[in-house]
Amino acid sequence: MTAARLLEAAAARGWTIGVAESLTGGLVTAALVAVPGASRVLRGGVVAYATDLKTELLGVGVDLLADRGAVDEAVAAEMAAGARTATGADVGLATTGVAGPDPQDGHAPGVVFVAVSTPVVSEVHRLDLDGDRARIIGDAARGVLELALVLLSESPGEKSDTNPTKPPEVTDK
Repeated sequence: MTAARLLEAAAARGWTIGVAESLTGGLVTAALVAVPGASRVLRGGVVAYATDLKTELLGVGVDLLADRGAVDEAVAAEMAAGARTATGADVGLATTGVAGPDPQDGHAPGVVFVAVSTPVVSEVHRLDLDGDRARIIGDAARGVLELALVLLSESPGEKSDTNPTKPPEVTDK
C-alpha cells in the first residue's frame, strides 16, 4: 500500500506530512489516516475545494488564480507549499484538477496536477486521467501518494529548517 510506505519513508527521515486537496476532497488524507500509526507522521489536511479557500487557507496567490484558474501547475505547487505552512509539516502534498463531468478553467475532465514540497525538493506532475469522476479522483489521490513516495525514497537530505513558506520550484510539467 502506497500510503503505508509513504508514512514509513517520512518517519525514517523524521518528517511530518500535511495535505492540501481540491478535487480529491479528502481522499488523500483518508488514505493516510487509514494506516495504523499515521498520527506519528500525518499533521493534517485541508480540503480547499472552493477557489477562494485556496488563497485564504493555503496562501495561493490571488493574481495567480485570477490569471490561470485553479487547475494549474503553479497553483498545485503553491498548494503543496501552503499545506506545509498551514499544517506545520515538513512535507506538503497537493491535488488540483478536473474530475468532470464538465470542463473547468479550459481543461477537460481528467487533467490533474499533483504536487509535493519537501525541505529538499519540490515537484509538480500533470496527470491526464481517463474514466468517470470516481476513477479520476481515485487515480489523482494515488498519483500524489506515489509522487511523494518516490521523492521521499530517492531524494537526499535530512530533516532541515528550510522555510516552508518559500514557494517551490516547478520541476516537471
